[in-house]
Amino acid sequence: MPAPEVDRQHKPQTGAERTLLEGFLDFHRATLLVKCQGLTDNQLKLRSVDPSTLSLLGLVRHMTEVERGWFRRRIGGETGPSVAPQYYSDERPDDDFDATDSPPADVVFARYLEEVERCKAAAVGVPLDATVGERSVRWIYLHMLEEYARHNGHADLLRQRIDGATGE
Repeated sequence: MPAPEVDRQHKPQTGAERTLLEGFLDFHRATLLVKCQGLTDNQLKLRSVDPSTLSLLGLVRHMTEVERGWFRRRIGGETGPSVAPQYYSDERPDDDFDATDSPPADVVFARYLEEVERCKAAAVGVPLDATVGERSVRWIYLHMLEEYARHNGHADLLRQRIDGATGE
């Protein structure tokens, strides 16, 4: 099966603010992958209900781009094309959801995992109070938690539609 096995750690209950933000974010990252485990490539590409173009694989592609945009581009100051410009582009921002031609799921997951590690590296040592444009790094972490929470809810519904599986 293409989705990688992950060791989803419980969210931290105590600690410094940075530790809590990173712990919650890692939990949400792992949750998205857990929702994809045990499914075939075709199941991962299955759309929800018209007119929505959501799929589990599309959510992973989207979060790969969101991670890159907030952490590497904004915090890290990197430039460059989207993660998979041959499949979707910055000029068509919804193509991570909408593009029907996608790399195989294992390639999408590998790109996601690689991007997460690069994003973590881009944020190391950058103070939460540092500003990037008009936003603080703290705001970026909170926004990423919001983004994952919303899309993990979508992933719950998609997974239930595919095989009836529900859960945290």
